[in-house]
Amino acid sequence: MKIIFAGTPDFAARALEALLAAGHEVVLVLTQPDRPAGRGMTLQASAVKKVALRHGIPVFQPERLKDPATHEPIRAACAERGAELMVVAAYGLILPQALLDLPRRGCINIHASLLPRWRGAAPIHRAIEAGDAQTGITIMGVDAGLDTGPMLLAEAIDIDAVDTTGSLHDRLAVLGGKLLVEALARFDQLQPVKQPATGVTYAAKVDKAEARLDWNQPATVLERKLRAFNPFPGAVVTLAGEAVKVWRGQVLAASGRPGQVLSADAKGIVVACGEGALCLSELQKAGGRRVTSAEFLHGSALRPD
Repeated sequence: MKIIFAGTPDFAARALEALLAAGHEVVLVLTQPDRPAGRGMTLQASAVKKVALRHGIPVFQPERLKDPATHEPIRAACAERGAELMVVAAYGLILPQALLDLPRRGCINIHASLLPRWRGAAPIHRAIEAGDAQTGITIMGVDAGLDTGPMLLAEAIDIDAVDTTGSLHDRLAVLGGKLLVEALARFDQLQPVKQPATGVTYAAKVDKAEARLDWNQPATVLERKLRAFNPFPGAVVTLAGEAVKVWRGQVLAASGRPGQVLSADAKGIVVACGEGALCLSELQKAGGRRVTSAEFLHGSALRPD
């Protein structure tokens, strides 16, 4: 097919690469404007833009798409270059209905959950945080709602007990590209299925304020948050009055006053929670790098309470 592709981060870039490898012609790429990033806060192209430029694909980077005048490049891609379908993957901008109506075969989306569970911006984070046993990819039609369109194809994968948002993202990105190519190969045979009204949940965007953990919560809940917030925004705890990021931890059957340091050695820093305890094994001080508990304790005044 001749396709318009709309996406921004690495998750979407992998889908774009899968499309191109399968022989589809991408006539236009929509992606978010370059943003400042890194220590120097220099403008950085999105992962999708980098793929598009490597393949010589025209790129359009509107700030928003409410103004009908911004639809002209999409209209031209359909009318003049024969684009028949739009594929969306983690684009980050709302697509107005007038724009969705331009490709003659419509618009489909790659969503990183098993709909209708975890509609919204952060389905991978929320699935891990909630303790879900499975998640997956849904290829769906796009309508004016928030991930409410009909389902075309879906595939589930297990969430491992050690999965972080980073590791699960990578597996889902590969699956998303594979399932997209399968959907396009069978496009005329796929039967759209309306999403059920039951089982709907929403995956709100992760706020940095959520990163600060509360020792009053159960250790099982906090351990899931550690994994859900890795690599972004990174879970933050208070140890000896200091804010510290924690990247890895393990639930232990121990007890004490919430926030009490029960032990601190090379095996880990064990902190009592509302229920059970958490053994912290990879930490990061402000301005520092990720280190093991042994490295963290070197020269530290942190001691068991």
